Amino acid sequence: MNIFKRIFRIGQAEIHSVVEKMEEPVKMTEQGIREMRENLNQSLEAYAKVKATAIRTNNLIDTKNKDAKEYEEKAILLLKKANENSIDVNQAENLAKEALGYKKQLLDEVEELSVQLTVHEKSTEELQKSIEVLKFNINKWENELATLKARAKVANATKLVNKQMAKIDANSTISMLERMKTKVEEDEALAQAYGDLAKNDKSADDKINQFIKEDYLQSELDTLKNKLANEEKI
Repeated sequence: MNIFKRIFRIGQAEIHSVVEKMEEPVKMTEQGIREMRENLNQSLEAYAKVKATAIRTNNLIDTKNKDAKEYEEKAILLLKKANENSIDVNQAENLAKEALGYKKQLLDEVEELSVQLTVHEKSTEELQKSIEVLKFNINKWENELATLKARAKVANATKLVNKQMAKIDANSTISMLERMKTKVEEDEALAQAYGDLAKNDKSADDKINQFIKEDYLQSELDTLKNKLANEEKI
């Protein structure tokens, strides 16, 4: 039995529970809607055929009733002509009986056709009700499907986020932060060491230059002193 035929027989409160337990609820719902549309098309086709049969039967009843009335009028006309001596009485009566016989045959057929028409009309009504139920269910399940797709989209997004979050627990986060802190401290210490080294190198260079400068100035001073001493002797 089709799964949706079972679903339609349970309470509305249980439908959501059953759908949620399906392995692939969206695909199953879409398949169910397709099947209902196929059933709707078949019902519409059957309805059209039965309705057409009912219309033809009703038209046939009208035609036979009309023919029966005409045969009755012909019988009356024959009897009038007999009364007027326009036709032999026996001949008129015999022809009138034949006309009335045709009338009875037609009315019997009308009676039989009327029974058939009642059956056709009842079938048409039942098919119409089935069509309305199918249309209602299709509309209901299309709305259910739209809701289901939206829920599935949200659920998948939430599942993805939670899955990613589950991979980052508290311990791993703290451990990662500690490693980053250690690395930063190491980089800071290394930067300071390079800075100190640069300062030491600069100080040594300054001392060397200072000593060279002092020697140069002393040499200049001694030269000037010797020059003055020589001038005084002269």
